[in-house]
Amino acid sequence: MTTNPLNDTVHRVTQRVIANSRAGRARYLELMERERGRTPARSAVACSNLAHAYAGAEEDQDAMKRFAGPNLAIVTSYNDMLSAHQPYGRYPERMKIWAREVGATAQVAGGTPAMCDGVTQGQDGMELSLFSRDAIALATAVALSHQMYDGMALLGICDKIVPGLVIGALRFGHLPAIFVPSGPMPSGIPNKQKQAVRQLYAEGKASRAQLLESEIASYHSPGTCTFYGTANSNQMMMEMMGLHVPGAAFVPPGVSLRQELTRAAVHRLVAMKADGDDYRPMARVVDERAIVNAAIGLLATGGSTNHAIHIPAMARAAGIAFDWNDLAELSEVVPLVARIYPNGAGDVNQFHAAGGMGYVIGTLLSEGLAHGDIPTVWDGGFDAYSREPKIEGDALAWHDPGESGDADMLRPASAPFQRDGGMKLLTGNLGRACFKSSAVDPARWTLEAPCRVFHDQHDVALAFAAGELDRDVVVVVRFQGPRANGMPELHKLTPPLGVLQDRGYRVALVTDGRMSGASGKVPAAIHLTPEALGGGPLAHLRDGDVIRVCAQTGELSTTADLARRKPASDPAPQWGVGRELFAMFAAHADGAERGASAMLNQAGL
Repeated sequence: MTTNPLNDTVHRVTQRVIANSRAGRARYLELMERERGRTPARSAVACSNLAHAYAGAEEDQDAMKRFAGPNLAIVTSYNDMLSAHQPYGRYPERMKIWAREVGATAQVAGGTPAMCDGVTQGQDGMELSLFSRDAIALATAVALSHQMYDGMALLGICDKIVPGLVIGALRFGHLPAIFVPSGPMPSGIPNKQKQAVRQLYAEGKASRAQLLESEIASYHSPGTCTFYGTANSNQMMMEMMGLHVPGAAFVPPGVSLRQELTRAAVHRLVAMKADGDDYRPMARVVDERAIVNAAIGLLATGGSTNHAIHIPAMARAAGIAFDWNDLAELSEVVPLVARIYPNGAGDVNQFHAAGGMGYVIGTLLSEGLAHGDIPTVWDGGFDAYSREPKIEGDALAWHDPGESGDADMLRPASAPFQRDGGMKLLTGNLGRACFKSSAVDPARWTLEAPCRVFHDQHDVALAFAAGELDRDVVVVVRFQGPRANGMPELHKLTPPLGVLQDRGYRVALVTDGRMSGASGKVPAAIHLTPEALGGGPLAHLRDGDVIRVCAQTGELSTTADLARRKPASDPAPQWGVGRELFAMFAAHADGAERGASAMLNQAGL
């Protein structure tokens, strides 16, 4: 492959991240080195401790007693509420067999919670979603705290689950780690058809029965949802950071290739053991370049806006400082090379068939737009991730994916869909917010209009139904930040706002809450920080105040004199659906740009 030198902006941003991270990264690596030396060899652990650890190991017990080989931790987020995680049910028993093939053993070290944002969208349970990431990280730490393991196999796919696993596992970063996906479900009805039915239902032109039939035709079997939301963006990032077996992200469940990729992950994890010739601890794999690569992949593929929160949080767990300035500056030079629904018509299965991550990584490397020298988990380095896996005979093999198989979905970085990555940083007297311009018609990037202020997304739907929003309007939904109510996704707002836009009105959303990779065509300034709770600028707005949202200039401001007003009263905390149990997370959460984490904030990371 002919590769251009590393892009100047990518180099400059990376060097700034390295400089800003110097003290934190040094502390982290020192801790990991200390943990490596302090973790006792199992042969030196008291026999009573070992007896507890080995009691359930059945046929592996004899090998464990003889310390015959490395013991792998399987941390699984299996449940069958999540279609994406349902295939994980049988993974551990197979992984134990594959570990034995290379003289190792494996145990399920623990399970993590795994909630489905698709089930909780628009419901009270969504207020637990973001903080479930902290709970997952804590559960991962509990699983690994037994200190009986020589490597980590991390089974997770969906929204908060992969970032939570990354954060938790990084605190055990002296161990090697591989992430093991299970792949997307088969394609359902065309995404545009699904979206059309949603909008018809929002307008009262389709029945609930018709809507349910449409949704089930889309989400219909085990595997990841096929639109390019946070779950599939997670898988993209694990490839861009070199934490997968190359090409593992979007191979579907239940096929022999998927099984062989998981088998290869187990074998590779054993090869990276600390007393071997190719020790690769997670702490060294996830460095500043890997974090920058994750951001570059997000921009190049038009991935989920949720990762503007998750990338800084994951980085902090590795002692790395990464913020929205870094993301916005990278976005200026990283081109959009993929259009996957909701940014395009095709889903992730079509994306994978057209060349997928192998093609994306190859074209980015060829133009000097990604770090090719990151220390991946795979023997062969990051260049191996520019190829796609196949089975030849009885063995895995990787091949160049060649040219794009669908120019409407994948294009080379030299001739992209757009020259920038489509993630804008908006700033002004209302604070700092993210704007996903890659999903929005450039003609709608700028809007100046009176606002209508809401404290609840359901009130937006009621106002829409009553015809109160039939005009040019900036819809403000506040008190949706991490400290207010856990920063829920407000994806339910997309259909009614989309209808208003289709009626010819100029509409935008401004919120301290989240949207997602499924946000779609409506311009939205999201993740606004500081949040409204506690008197942030958003709390001072009133109905009719004129707001300017401009992705061209990066402006988010109002002409209203906010300093002369008292802020709206903070809402009372809500109880029910377990929300009261998460009060400590809300009380200690930091801002969206730092990752909106109570756990990292309290840990001083």
